[in-house]
Amino acid sequence: MSKGMYVPKESQPKQGGGAGKARDGEKGGKRKIVAQNKKARHDYAIIDTYEAGIVLTGTEVKSLREGRTSLTDGFVHIDRGEAWLHNAHIPEYHQGSWTNHSARRKRKLLLHREEIDKLESKAQETGHTIVPLALYFRDGRAKAEIALARGKKEYDKRQTLREKQDRRESDRAIAAAKRRQRGA
Repeated sequence: MSKGMYVPKESQPKQGGGAGKARDGEKGGKRKIVAQNKKARHDYAIIDTYEAGIVLTGTEVKSLREGRTSLTDGFVHIDRGEAWLHNAHIPEYHQGSWTNHSARRKRKLLLHREEIDKLESKAQETGHTIVPLALYFRDGRAKAEIALARGKKEYDKRQTLREKQDRRESDRAIAAAKRRQRGA
């Protein structure tokens, strides 16, 4: 490359580690995960996932950027054609004043009309619910990953844990065999 030659930004080498950021193949934007609901993935069989925007106040956004939030008790309810996130705990901003928000208020989710209608019809079926899986920032905007899910029975949960443990043990055995092979 000669001196003074123009190089497009996409082809320039990346700098920095980018810790906490992952590429999302769908839109190509960067995703900085703030909170995940691991309990939901354990308790529910995920059928379909959606990305929704969230209507937040200024202090909620600042508190989210600090990363102190919890989705464990959260759920999504559709009321009069609007999706609402209930029981998601976003703590008060410690430097906020009288403008602070309440920690567990319901927050409006921004989805397309077709998505809301589809979620509403599926959620009314027996055993189905809508749960939040993650809160994250994409290109500076707060987003929620929500899922249409079906509750797992206790034996399904045990089976999932057993499969996970078996997979982990087999990966360890394969790694140990490869180490022995390299050493011989």
